[in-house]
Amino acid sequence: MKAIATAVILGALAIPAATFAADDASTSGTTSGKAKTAIKDSVITTKIKAEMVKDKTVSATHVKVDTTEQGVVTLSGKAKSQAEVDRAVAIAKGVNGVTEVKNNIEIATN
Repeated sequence: MKAIATAVILGALAIPAATFAADDASTSGTTSGKAKTAIKDSVITTKIKAEMVKDKTVSATHVKVDTTEQGVVTLSGKAKSQAEVDRAVAIAKGVNGVTEVKNNIEIATN
């Protein structure tokens, strides 16, 4: 069951990357800079989520990733421990194109 969930998440995460590749190949300077920035930001988000899915320490379904212009990543959601929070931040910082990580992850108290 976990393998199916992982496959679904990875499949969903691959869509922005495929869009980016198709856009990059099909346009020769006709796409506006703003659209390219939005696509690049979604690729950064996708890479972070994909790394979280591969990591047993971080729950990719409970940690939300938002990437804004200039590669600023905001992490939010719930984590089971400080170790999970620290690992999520480390994963985000390790992705190419990330310039800053804002950590808004809360540790669950239940």
